[in-house]
Amino acid sequence: MFKHKDALKDAQLSPLWHAPEIMPKPEPPLDGDENCELLIVGGGFTGLWAALQAKEREPEADIILIEQTFVGDGASGRNGGFLSTSITHGETNTDAQFPGETEKIKALGTQNIKELLETLERYGIDARHEACGATTIASSPEFVEEMYEEFLGAESAGEPVTWYDQNAIKEEVNSPRCFAGYKRQDGLSGVVDPARICWGLKSVLLRELGVRIFEGTRMISVKPAGKTGMRTLCSGGVIQSHKVLLATNAFTSSISRIRNSVIPVWDYQICTEPLTDEQLNKIKWGKPESRHALSNYNNMFHYFRLTRDNRITWGGGGAVRYYFSRGIDRNLMDAPARYEQLATEFFEMFPQLEGEVRFTHRWGGIIATSTRFCVVPGVMHEGRLAWAVGYTGQGVSASRFGGRIGIELLGYQPSEILKMKFVRRKALPWPPEPFRWMAVKMTQLALVRADRKGGKRGLWLKFLDALGLGFTC
Repeated sequence: MFKHKDALKDAQLSPLWHAPEIMPKPEPPLDGDENCELLIVGGGFTGLWAALQAKEREPEADIILIEQTFVGDGASGRNGGFLSTSITHGETNTDAQFPGETEKIKALGTQNIKELLETLERYGIDARHEACGATTIASSPEFVEEMYEEFLGAESAGEPVTWYDQNAIKEEVNSPRCFAGYKRQDGLSGVVDPARICWGLKSVLLRELGVRIFEGTRMISVKPAGKTGMRTLCSGGVIQSHKVLLATNAFTSSISRIRNSVIPVWDYQICTEPLTDEQLNKIKWGKPESRHALSNYNNMFHYFRLTRDNRITWGGGGAVRYYFSRGIDRNLMDAPARYEQLATEFFEMFPQLEGEVRFTHRWGGIIATSTRFCVVPGVMHEGRLAWAVGYTGQGVSASRFGGRIGIELLGYQPSEILKMKFVRRKALPWPPEPFRWMAVKMTQLALVRADRKGGKRGLWLKFLDALGLGFTC
């Protein structure tokens, strides 16, 4: 019998961030034919940031954005809200995928997050940002030495990092699963309320920048129209445009190059009720100087953070799933076994909260996973159709940069970034079913085994490393 049934039994199946009292009213769907210069398909981070950046670069541009359901309904409104300077899923992955561009990519990532935060401030978007850095913990003794070497490398490179030995980390986050930790504090990374970013951007686009937004509007097909335009058939009509940006991320695309670049992987989260001061003191987490944004040093890592009202969101670990044949059905969010697993692992991390803390929310979202573990941009039809997809779970800030790549590929003030391997190098496509499902399943099992062995990688993972498939991170 599931041990923590009482803690989970009243949790509503809905993202914490989708609180009805703050959700904006959806815009009406497309009802008839329209014309514009740029059509953006997808009302998540990539599409919203792309629209804003295009408008800021060319204020006279006539832009329409369509969204199949409502703005912020996809991964952009269902993630953990971790904001990072990385745009390529970490330096190890950058070195493996784009040799020779590490420093340039690092600088672009820092510039990107600075501009993101400046934009939120300029337009008065309250994303509830906390610049608490990123803290990694060793959840087993076997990882301490390897993690310490990583810390020393960061320190020697001049990064602002702090090391916590076992006694020190337990003063920051009191858990029997904390054996060491280190914190990267750059004054930028931290946590946000992701849905508030989506809805804040939506408001700015509509009311200040003149972008037309149609929600509840599904794209059916997109094709060239003559030599200079594009014709997009939608559920409510046809949109004729000069250019199109596809920002659909994990959702199945009609473009084979996009469809083969990413697969949809479900990730699940749970969230506690607000913790009392007494409960926070038990775990020694939540003091103003130690509101860490946390993850553990595993391949199948958990990520967990505090919200402004002192809830703990808890996700990741072994609860992630790829379902055969690109399963994206919304019914897959209702996955009791995944939530039970997360609850069990939560109380293993914080046993002192067992029996006194309940979960109020449980939800799932779809990660677009690429074989290079970061965004996959592309362009076709002589620069009239572009895309940026596949952030692999690290897209809260990287998606703004993905939106920038997308509009630059379409000719909106293109820069030197379009010459980089990061943009030009194609991702290795995923194999067809059933080989795709088998490969993902084998990889997940191999990563779990590696975690149990203190990170020691087996033959399958070494083979993937040799192919440069992103699992080096």
